[in-house]
Amino acid sequence: MTPQTTSPSLESLLVSEKLLKPVDVETAKAAAQDKGISLDAAILSLQMLTESELMLAISKQIGIPYVSLRDKRDVSPDVLRAVPTRVAHFYKLFPLEWRDGALVIALAHPEDARKLDDIRLVLQKDVIAVLAGEDEIREAFRRHYGVGAETLDELRPEAASETAAASVEDLKTLSEDASVVKFVNQLLVEALEKRATDIHLEPYDRELRVRRRVDGVLSDVAVPASIQHFQSAIVSRIKVMADLDIAERRLPQDGRIQRKVAGNDVDMRVSLLPTPFGESVTIRLLTSKLFLDLEQLGFFPDDMAYLESLLKKPHGIVLLTGPTGSGKTTTLYSFLSKINHEDTKIITIEDPIEYQLRGITQIQVQPKIGLDFARGLRSMLRHDPDVMMVGEIRDLETAEIAIRVALTGHLVFSTLHTNDAPGAVTRLLDMGLEPFLVSSSLECVIAQRLVRTICKHCKEEHAYTGAREDGAQKDKPVYRGRGCERCGFTGYYGRTTIYELLGVQRDVRELIMKRTSSDQVRQLALSRGMRTLRQCGWEKIYAGITTPEEVLRVTMKEEAA
Repeated sequence: MTPQTTSPSLESLLVSEKLLKPVDVETAKAAAQDKGISLDAAILSLQMLTESELMLAISKQIGIPYVSLRDKRDVSPDVLRAVPTRVAHFYKLFPLEWRDGALVIALAHPEDARKLDDIRLVLQKDVIAVLAGEDEIREAFRRHYGVGAETLDELRPEAASETAAASVEDLKTLSEDASVVKFVNQLLVEALEKRATDIHLEPYDRELRVRRRVDGVLSDVAVPASIQHFQSAIVSRIKVMADLDIAERRLPQDGRIQRKVAGNDVDMRVSLLPTPFGESVTIRLLTSKLFLDLEQLGFFPDDMAYLESLLKKPHGIVLLTGPTGSGKTTTLYSFLSKINHEDTKIITIEDPIEYQLRGITQIQVQPKIGLDFARGLRSMLRHDPDVMMVGEIRDLETAEIAIRVALTGHLVFSTLHTNDAPGAVTRLLDMGLEPFLVSSSLECVIAQRLVRTICKHCKEEHAYTGAREDGAQKDKPVYRGRGCERCGFTGYYGRTTIYELLGVQRDVRELIMKRTSSDQVRQLALSRGMRTLRQCGWEKIYAGITTPEEVLRVTMKEEAA
């Protein structure tokens, strides 16, 4: 948000500086009047200008310098201590530096003399105000003071010493405290805004560490140091939300939270583990926005055509392989969505059900009552399915049933934990399956990984100086993300797949019947044109989609093996 000003001088300045055309200004004024907001807020909401461009114009109008906080990564601790958390939050200011004995502060309304007098009175310090956007100030506050700093600051002072030895009843009461509730909500909402897929709260001897995973990479979340004092209350609040037993602190627990955030349904899977310093909490965030269509997963056109033909087959088994977090389930869901038609009966058995898919019957594994994959598969057959999905093949019984189902006129999708596509064949045989069963039923194996994609807003060409290998070509350009506010200064935004696709044709079936090693299957597949994970990665590097460092990061172990 920015200073609320609708003076003609700003309008004329925007036009004279050729930032906007007169017709654009009129459009913004109409939007501002219609929505009941300021002109500059309307300009930003219509994306006519960036906040920085608008701030520079307002700076010229009011005669106060503009300071961009986007790149302000380091602020002296004594500067931050000069402004208490609640003061910075209440006045929507951010302290920058000491200058000749005065504290320089960034404000969205630095021309407001009355507000400046109030700040001087509260801080008992002389201040110099500079201009910054409200969004910039809010982000800088979170980055330096920590997520929810103002909320924890509002908690009763005695609460910090009470929580460590609080009874179950006290914890439940404290977990409903407005500040604790607000803090947990802030933590979840900001994680969703940052596109996080997981939140980790990890207790240690002298701190409560908070991390979140964005685009597959974990990073620390700035939180106030006082968060450790409210660890029990925060965990109890999460337990209440997930309908878990707050009295149980010695055993692992798993629960689920369903909420609507900004109009989107969010499914949160909560898992707690007991540690010597308290309970460790992991929250997995699943939203409808994370779901991708098959066309958006990153398959090359030739492989896409092959997959579409595969999905039309009446029977057979298709396997997705890779480690946890490699996007196997998302790809399977994309396959199911592609063939989810009125004339097709689809049933899945999963652990857990990650997305609710309309028109598809989904079963949740319940080991405590004996409903495992094998038993669920047998029951599913009595419901006349055309297509079946098994969340994971974990043992011989499940594998044997899945393959026999595929042989009896059903299309079956499942996942398997192997490093590469040819390794899936060996894994099935090692489980104890007969070669003729694998050879007759297996149609395709896809091994995949997820790599981060370059941020489109700060993408630039650069000279790659690393080892050029496995398909790299010196005459092709390489790109990277410089790092900007939109990507959190990482240079990456979003993810795509790199994969190897093994189509099981007659020659591969013959090798399976002979119990040939996975290396020989791989050599045959490569001679037929199969891309390895690394080769697929290089193709996407030269297409400007990802970087060499990212591809090497996710494929190094496989190549070494």
